[in-house]
Amino acid sequence: MESTIRLRMSTADAHYGGNLVDGARMLGLFGDVATELLIRRDGDEGLFVAYDMVEFKAPVYAGEFIEARGKIVSEGGSSRKMEFEAYKVIVPRPDISDSACDVLEEPILVCRASGTCVVPKDRQRR
Repeated sequence: MESTIRLRMSTADAHYGGNLVDGARMLGLFGDVATELLIRRDGDEGLFVAYDMVEFKAPVYAGEFIEARGKIVSEGGSSRKMEFEAYKVIVPRPDISDSACDVLEEPILVCRASGTCVVPKDRQRR
């Protein structure tokens, strides 16, 4: 089972100089993907228990579109092991104009992670 969300990073997401977005924002996106996966799988939002691996691969800036993907890779009675990736897919082109953007021919991996979520058995509806 897989899920994907895409959204644009805003200036409100920028946390550092030069409009650099905090890496924790990618983890928030992964949490949203995990929630959707759990709802589709179990009919319940469940709880994110832990990340066991996080790698930040490239910077993310305000104005860029990020696509966050996730999938359930294994299941226990109540646990769901998941893997996530976030890609930069559209970038602004301020050198052309203040509203110009380019769709990247090859998306750029900006973050990857894996973690475990739990849906208590009494909450599972599927």
